[in-house]
Amino acid sequence: MDAYGNTGLKPYIWAAFAGGPEMDRQSMKEIRTYTEFAAREGIGVRARSLLRNLVIRAKSHGKQIDQTSNWVRFPYYHHVFDDEQQGFERQLKYLGNFGDFISMDEACDLISGDEPVDGRYFCVGFDDGFANCYINMTAITSRLRVPVIIYLPVNWIGLNTAIEADREKISQFYAEQSRLVPFLTWEQCREMLSQKISFGSHTLSHAHLIKLRPEEIEKELKESKRLIEVKLGVPCQHFACPWGRRDVDFDPAVTTPIAQRSGYHSFATTNRGKMQRGDDLYMLRRDHVSANWENFQLKYFFSL
Repeated sequence: MDAYGNTGLKPYIWAAFAGGPEMDRQSMKEIRTYTEFAAREGIGVRARSLLRNLVIRAKSHGKQIDQTSNWVRFPYYHHVFDDEQQGFERQLKYLGNFGDFISMDEACDLISGDEPVDGRYFCVGFDDGFANCYINMTAITSRLRVPVIIYLPVNWIGLNTAIEADREKISQFYAEQSRLVPFLTWEQCREMLSQKISFGSHTLSHAHLIKLRPEEIEKELKESKRLIEVKLGVPCQHFACPWGRRDVDFDPAVTTPIAQRSGYHSFATTNRGKMQRGDDLYMLRRDHVSANWENFQLKYFFSL
């Protein structure tokens, strides 16, 4: 498994040695599969991820999700590529054996409510707003009746891969390597609203909040919320921080009052863990998942 969840040894070995002129020729090709995506990773990154996968496999022995309870967990993804659809559906069915899927609003109501959280609940999210959510994710979540929230980096939504300037901008979304992974359109987002899918903000520009002044942070949060509401005609009440590590990628002393003042009901981080009644909705813990992770990885993380 690498950082994005590839678990097959053969694809890993292929990706580890892919590169050179062939990779350059593919750099502006629209990426449709995880295999193509992972081929852009450095060998060192993939080697560390493979080692991490072996460690998690060993640590998963004896872990059981149903040995814990009375929590809400927030599994979140970034993509469901063409070759990740089966893995994604398998994961949702697996998690469905241990708890109920609920919407973001329902999750916040449970955490902030007066009654104890009785049981196990999963609230599924996606960061970055890639078009493969519409192409590959929606049919699966609709069929399984799983609510989803997608956090949109607003300035990237609606970019057109047929326009050269847009293609160039899209290819630079991943700063470390050029990758052409198309984003959702506003029309697609509006269509998805009827299929138990809601939308939150992921800033205007996929901004690294820790590097911004407070007034710049406020603009990123307020203007992205305003534009989502204008484009989709529904309230935007939830925010997910890009990168999202507390005290590394954002300072909660700065971001919490800005998020509250901007009208958000929650602020999602990338720090792992469960949420229980009375926990801070402006420090919402989430668990990153990749769609081709094996069940033992889910068992390990969601039993902690």
